[in-house]
Amino acid sequence: MTNHSTTEARAYAAWLAVCLVWGTTYLAIRIALAGVPPFLMAAIRFTLAGAILVVFLKARRERIPPLSSWPSLGALGVLLVGCGNGGVVWAEQTVPSGLTAVLVAAIPFWMVAVEFVLGTAEPLSARRLLGLLIGFAGIVLLVWPELRLGSGRPFLVGVLSTQLACLGWAIGSSYARRRDAEENVLGAAAVQMMLGGMALLVVSTALGEWSALALTRRTLVAMAYLTVIGSVAGFSAYAYALKHLPVSTVSLYAYVNPVIAVALGTIILGEPFGLRIAAADGVVLLGMALVRPRAAH
Repeated sequence: MTNHSTTEARAYAAWLAVCLVWGTTYLAIRIALAGVPPFLMAAIRFTLAGAILVVFLKARRERIPPLSSWPSLGALGVLLVGCGNGGVVWAEQTVPSGLTAVLVAAIPFWMVAVEFVLGTAEPLSARRLLGLLIGFAGIVLLVWPELRLGSGRPFLVGVLSTQLACLGWAIGSSYARRRDAEENVLGAAAVQMMLGGMALLVVSTALGEWSALALTRRTLVAMAYLTVIGSVAGFSAYAYALKHLPVSTVSLYAYVNPVIAVALGTIILGEPFGLRIAAADGVVLLGMALVRPRAAH
């Protein structure tokens, strides 16, 4: 097997790991929120994960990005970790974990939009336009009953938070894809997580979230899982896949995550999953599949 084929095989293995691992993190986030405020949870998770990865790389005598590249990596951390994950954990305060995962499946749509603004996307075809309309209809089907029941405002804020998270994630992913190909992928991921986590820590402290911290064994286990499996393993795998595969291919993980998240949320947390939600989930995923850009190396 050639070096290119080996790298590609590892990249697809990393992508598969992202699909499986990040599908479970929605449940872990929901559990952790019972004792840890949203931004503080994300801040602790990613700051620790970044620090763990830096220590690991140092022990292996691998390269850490030089300080001169930290400002750009910090910007990536704010986009991917601060905006991307911060928006998701904020949303899960009022939106069920499985439904949050479905709404985050709009990432491919936002990636198409970002690439279009940058002038690198394919023209807006009839297929994509149809996908936009179908996806929007699915989201309306998801949120409309809750809005009519009077508890709509917090729920709607959660929905909007997921879309801001998708936008930040799409911009960050597009920017990460264009960075130096020779850069140590794990080293860059470590610095991004650490700096993004520190940015969230500033926000969390400014909001006074420390006073609401109430750790239990259950929330500690969830935090440990999010830090080690979700961040150290998952974020590193995502960074590696993004470096060696097309953005459009990597973004497909957003279609696998909801299947896992909805199943776990329903079985373990007893989250609602009726015919309307199932139909709306399917409509959203169909629309985003049509919007997704064609994979090309």
